[in-house]
This record gives sequence, structure tokens and C-alpha cells, in this order.
Amino acid sequence: MGLIIALVVVAVLAFMAIGIYNRLVGLRQNVNQGVADIDAQLRQRHDLIPNLVNTVKGYATHEQETFEQVIKARNAAAAGSINSGDEAQLKVALDRVLALAEAYPELKANTNFQELQRELTDVEDMLAAARRALNAAVSRYNTARESFPAVLFASAMGFQTADFHRLEHSEKGVVDQVPNVQF
Repeated sequence: MGLIIALVVVAVLAFMAIGIYNRLVGLRQNVNQGVADIDAQLRQRHDLIPNLVNTVKGYATHEQETFEQVIKARNAAAAGSINSGDEAQLKVALDRVLALAEAYPELKANTNFQELQRELTDVEDMLAAARRALNAAVSRYNTARESFPAVLFASAMGFQTADFHRLEHSEKGVVDQVPNVQF
């Protein structure tokens, strides 16, 4: 009788460990998907930038330094990680290009420029949504990992705490400030 009880306890613990493992795997995959979604949005933004710069170049040929800064920032951001400060520098450089529309009314009226600006705004909105979704997935994963009884098994099964998508130090001063545009 004692052997049967021990086998039942072992079976229950095994099924519980399997359930915990499968749940944590699913939640970890949601976190990985969130990171991939942010990466996809950043790639889309990086692909739009050359088109935007070329459209603006036709109107503002003497703004070469601004264009070079945008392309340099875009290339650095494309080569860096999602959490790098390069993305913040790219955002500032993009703001400078978009500010050129104020100085060139014919550019502001250009349909290509308007469409590219709209697409860039859409990408920025989707990027913000992807960051929020990632943080929600990380929260669910970390909560499940740290809840009892998963906390007893999670580390042993290789599940580490996931990091939230945080602003880098270089971005913190940029997010809540109006960019200073100088030509």
C-alpha cells in the first residue's frame, strides 16, 4: 500500500512538473515572439528611411549633413541590437528630416513625402505596441516562473528571468523631450 501511495505521489509530481515545464515553454516562446516582433518593426523602419531621405533630398539639396546623419544613424541602428542607443540616435535624426518639411512647403505638400511620413508614423505606432506586448509577455512569463510551485522547478529546468524592454540611458533623455532641430 505504501508503494502505491509513493508511486501516486511521484506520478502527481511528474505530471505537475511536466505541466509547469510546458506552460513555461509556451510563455518563453511568447517572449521570444515579442522580441522578434520588435525586430521586424525596426527592420521595417530601417527600410523606409532611405525612401524618405531620397524624397526629401530632391527638395532640400543643401541639407546634405542632415541626410548623412540619418543614413549613418540608420546603418548603426540596423547593425546594433534592439536595446542599443543607436535606435535613439536614429529617432533624433529622423525627427530632423521630418522637420525639414516645415522649411520646405512644397515638400510638405508632396504626396510621396506625406505617404512615407504616414508609413513611418504607422511603424512607430506598431513598434510601441510591440514593445508593450513584449513587456506583457515578459510579465506573464516571470509571474508564472516565480509562482509556487513553478519556482521550485523553473531554475532547475533552465528557465531564467526574462528582461523587460527598457529604455536605454541614451533614450531616456530623448523620449520625453522635444528634439532640438538645428541646421
